Amino acid sequence: MITTDTNKFQAIISHAKEYGFVFPSSEIYDGLSAVYDYGPWGSELKKNIREQWWNSMTRMHDNIVGIDAAIFMHPTTWKASGHVDNFSDPMIDNKDSKKRYRVDHLIEAQADKLAKEGKTETAESLLASMEKLLSDNDYAGIKSLIEKEGIACPVSGTSNWTDVRQFNLMFSTQLGSVSDDASEIYLRPETAQGIFVNFLNVQKTARMKVPFGIAQVGKAFRNEIVARQFIFRMREFEQMEMQFFIRPGTQKEWYEYWKKERMDWHIGLGFDAAHYRFHDHAKLAHYADAAVDIEYAFPIGWKEVEGIHSRTDFDLRNHQQFSGKKLQYFDTELNQNYIPYVIETSIGLDRMFLLTLSHAYTEEKWTKEDGKEDSRVVLKIPPKLAPIKLAILPLVKKDGLPEIARELMRSCREDFYCFYEEKDTIGKRYRRMDALGTPYCVTIDHQSKEDGTVTIRHRDSMTQERVALSSVREMVSRSTR
Repeated sequence: MITTDTNKFQAIISHAKEYGFVFPSSEIYDGLSAVYDYGPWGSELKKNIREQWWNSMTRMHDNIVGIDAAIFMHPTTWKASGHVDNFSDPMIDNKDSKKRYRVDHLIEAQADKLAKEGKTETAESLLASMEKLLSDNDYAGIKSLIEKEGIACPVSGTSNWTDVRQFNLMFSTQLGSVSDDASEIYLRPETAQGIFVNFLNVQKTARMKVPFGIAQVGKAFRNEIVARQFIFRMREFEQMEMQFFIRPGTQKEWYEYWKKERMDWHIGLGFDAAHYRFHDHAKLAHYADAAVDIEYAFPIGWKEVEGIHSRTDFDLRNHQQFSGKKLQYFDTELNQNYIPYVIETSIGLDRMFLLTLSHAYTEEKWTKEDGKEDSRVVLKIPPKLAPIKLAILPLVKKDGLPEIARELMRSCREDFYCFYEEKDTIGKRYRRMDALGTPYCVTIDHQSKEDGTVTIRHRDSMTQERVALSSVREMVSRSTR
């Protein structure tokens, strides 16, 4: 168990809105539950995370290519994948408040409460009991556990619960302009199936040989009954998934390979390894023979960011059966046809965004030389992910300084995102850039006109140094790659 910090989490949420990272969707109409919009700096940060993942998967691997499949798919796709029959969560209703809850969320909240009271062993025992009951599909046992723990509805304050039931999480809609003639289809709950149904198309056109992977980034939709914790659990979200096709019988070694590869990617971005851990699934999904989560120590506790799953040949075999089309690969080295097995890596882009903010958000206080207190809020975002790489700040709005600053802006903006600002004192501008996570600020002053040098300020240390104006572009490019 780790120490949670709900105050920090609330501060992150407030900061994200105030500084243009994340806004509640349709806020002028009082918002829409568990749906969010990304603002100017949030969309830039999200793009940078997406590109880091995409490049690491496709550009840095000879045997992985990408696709962009449609959100709408033939409805039989979801029957074949098992989502129609199996994509559900155990829920429970409070008879007094009429509110519905996921049972694991209720029990996890109780465990968090116990941990804060110093009852760590009791909390861990409670979570272990829950995982065992869920893995056995013992819903009567889950209800008994909730009643035994005295878990009450947060709204009504009572423990007047219904039996535990399963609820499907897929959104459905109608395809067609006339309702009588329309067909029911689903908004995809994951991006993986678009990869599986295109397996042969990609394999043949990209001339790929097993083992090879197909990567995709895209929107997915889940009708979460209890969506909570800011952008951690939303009804509309973005996934970054890669399906790696392998020979049957080699799944164990590839599973271990991708566990290490994916953890190395996280640490390589500049995040603290001590805040990560692997968590093996107690209950495997219907398609898997092994599964593990990469979890991060958020201010709200250990939470899943990415999953690595050994999916066997479940998906391709089922799509072959339901479609009547062969989805096999001819292996020239073995001189035989087979349905490949699959190792999946699946990471939530929105969760990775929240992880970045959780890692970066820092409140600092110190005493200055004159004895006065000073403070700042700074986002220590890894420079390669920072939405703004360089802020260009002329000291005054005259004497030719803006012209020098604009010329620097023109020379840098093709390589990385720059921000230009003249308004306010230089101290206020520094603080604003700290709050946006900008790793470097360059100040153009009167000395710049005389000797061609500028002051560059480093975000994390707040140290300043005098450098040649001509060296700024390369200096920032090198440290933000």
